[in-house]
Amino acid sequence: MSEVDAARAVDELRELKRRTGNDDGAQRVAWTDTWKTANDWLREELAGIDGVTVDTDAAGNLWATAPGESERFVIVGGHLDSVPDGGWLDGCLNVIAGLEVLRALAPEQRPLTLKLVSWADEEGARFGRSLLGSSAASGTLDPDSVRELKDRDGTALPDALRGHGVELDQALEARRGLDGAAAYLELHIEQGPVLERLGLPLGAVLGTFGVERHAVRFTGQHAHAGSTPMDVRHDAFLAAARSALAFREDAERRDDVRATTGIVKVSPGIVTAFNGTCELSLDQRSLDPDVLADMLATAKQASERIAGEEGCTVAWERIWQIEPLPFDAELIDLADAVIADVAGTSTRLPSGPLHDAAEMARVIPTVMLFVKSLRGLSHTKEEDTPVEDLELSVRALDQLTRRTLDWAA
Repeated sequence: MSEVDAARAVDELRELKRRTGNDDGAQRVAWTDTWKTANDWLREELAGIDGVTVDTDAAGNLWATAPGESERFVIVGGHLDSVPDGGWLDGCLNVIAGLEVLRALAPEQRPLTLKLVSWADEEGARFGRSLLGSSAASGTLDPDSVRELKDRDGTALPDALRGHGVELDQALEARRGLDGAAAYLELHIEQGPVLERLGLPLGAVLGTFGVERHAVRFTGQHAHAGSTPMDVRHDAFLAAARSALAFREDAERRDDVRATTGIVKVSPGIVTAFNGTCELSLDQRSLDPDVLADMLATAKQASERIAGEEGCTVAWERIWQIEPLPFDAELIDLADAVIADVAGTSTRLPSGPLHDAAEMARVIPTVMLFVKSLRGLSHTKEEDTPVEDLELSVRALDQLTRRTLDWAA
């Protein structure tokens, strides 16, 4: 049995950082020259593995295949693209760890084929549509829903894709790439503080949170700050602020959910008047669909009660919604056992951010491994994970891949 070289994977992470980053962080935004540089580098590394073939599908996803006794296959992978000024591990750890696993397993006899995938445009950093390549492969991408998207410079998404050999109207042909897929495995940095707080390097991921995202608009009546007594005001900002606190308090009394107010807009927004309108965003997340539905209903009731108390009205508009996507129970058990063997102790935790694994979970058995993120930081050049934990994560992915190949055979 070939040994996985975890130290080499860390060295290659540093090399990719050198090639595609600068003093501000990673610059591998999808559909840019820097992202192409990363893909070209990956192709060069894959060319050095005997028996492995490489191709790109209709959605721009890069695939490497190490044939086994059966054409059925297990997939390991992630994405090379980053946000602007991103971290050195987000996304690319998945691919480079998978590259190292492929190197170790390619020379061995296996009951199933092993594939490595580097998904195109997980982040959505340039056009605002995340999981583009993996959603094309899962079949959930609606080309018409992204056809009119443009970047800050006015470039249309179809034109940017075409510059990298991808035709939007053919992207769903990538679905054929999953014919015969038995399982999908993804390693990722946690991007949060839970593992660090627990003092653990690795965790098995239960699934990705469902999301309810709304714009909540409070309407009162603005008037002069000096001439209007406190007891007759209809201050929309105060109604919104009290509601935001109520959203937080409801989340705090529940187990492992999130509620975030990230945007607040007031009008008229001047120092000499209280505000007649206030719009805020509410992002709610849970792994349990019933809990998520109850959070939304509770938030709406609280906002209506508070708006009435402040002499205002409130209206809700859904911005986005995605259901919780749990991972495969047997693969979670397998991942948990592997982590316990490799690191001594394991834990299970949900993923707040979405990942390509969420799209794969719709169509094939899927699981993720998380590795500790220092201070929970990600999407920033300060993103980091101890080297010893990175090496542990590569070894864990290697063992999980081997056991999954046996499990799926």
